[in-house]
Amino acid sequence: MSKPSFKALSASRYWQKTPLAEMTPPEWEALCDGCGKCCVIKLEDVDDGSIHYTDIGCTLLDSKTCRCTNYQNRKAIVEDCVILSPGRLNDLPWMPKTCAYRLLHEGKDLPSWHPLVTGNPDSAHQAGKSVAGKIFSEDDIDEDDYPSHIKDWDQDDER
Repeated sequence: MSKPSFKALSASRYWQKTPLAEMTPPEWEALCDGCGKCCVIKLEDVDDGSIHYTDIGCTLLDSKTCRCTNYQNRKAIVEDCVILSPGRLNDLPWMPKTCAYRLLHEGKDLPSWHPLVTGNPDSAHQAGKSVAGKIFSEDDIDEDDYPSHIKDWDQDDER
């Protein structure tokens, strides 16, 4: 059986009827809108546990396309890279508010700009919902400077 095309997956609206745990690997992967927000460095406040996003991307995140430059081997290269799976979603409250995995896990639908809804793989970028062109690489920022790079991406997350 061949892998379904993005266009076929988009047209099927499978995410509205297939539980996350029952999705095929291509269906699961197609949920990613490519925003890149899950791959920016996050800082945790030691006093209250709150999570703060930064404008610093993982060493493997392509700042123009918001795609991992070594997706297949990412965990071996970036030790704390999180591999998403249906069973891990309860443990990932830091996922972006518009993340399809999070939204569907919470029983919500995808935003109107999501690539599967629009049928356009670049719609998250075109709608200004991604970090494309808005981040620095962690290779270029001293770790002591991370707090000065805290960014409130929620202003970009209006559904």
